[in-house]
This record gives sequence, structure tokens and C-alpha cells, in this order.
Amino acid sequence: MDPISPLEQALHAARALVLADLVAGEVAEADVVSLVEESVVQRRWWVEQWPDGAAYVAGLVAQDVQDALLERYGRWPLCPVCGGGDPHALDVEPELGPDPHWVCSQAGVKVAPVGALGRALGGPSS
Repeated sequence: MDPISPLEQALHAARALVLADLVAGEVAEADVVSLVEESVVQRRWWVEQWPDGAAYVAGLVAQDVQDALLERYGRWPLCPVCGGGDPHALDVEPELGPDPHWVCSQAGVKVAPVGALGRALGGPSS
């Protein structure tokens, strides 16, 4: 059996992290999981072109899914930090970098690493 390539490891990890956040937010329905798979397919091509970008894949997949959900369903994930005012979504920071986090831009705080949103939402962490 051949070892899993670093590219595949990065893609599998990104998939798992984003799925954990979707489960934590109770939005991991089949059509939403399909959005994750579509993003992973697109990002596979991207990271094949730029192998040094493998460390950025989790944040990019999270952003892709967030954008697709906005187009189809609305904002996700909603900020659990800000209690009042209009509901708003968290952002992924850095937009292109390693160690992506969900961040509330309005409050200026890191909420959770991508993949660990469950802690911020009051559930178990991944």
C-alpha cells in the first residue's frame, strides 16, 4: 500500500476540519457536504499547481463552503460572540495562510480554529 501523499493528507484534513464545523453548527446535510466535496475537488487542482499552498487548503475550503452557503442558504457560521445587533457571520483569517481561525471582525476576536467551532458553539470540540 502506497503512503498517502502530502497533498492528499492536506485535502483530507481540510475536509475533516470543515465537516467538523458543519456538524457543530448542525448544518451538515447531504447537500452541504456536497459543497465541501466540490471545494476539495477544486482545491486539489489548485494545490497541484502550487504545492507550497497545501498548508492553506483548510482555510480555503472553509471559505469556499461559507461562500457557497451564503449563495444558497444565508450566512454561516453565525457569530456566537456578539449577543446583540444584527446576526453576522464569522470570517476565516488569514484569508490565505496556515492555521486558519474563525474570527469575529466586529468584535476583533478569534473565536475558534477552523475545525474546532464546536467549542465556541457550546458543543464538543473536534
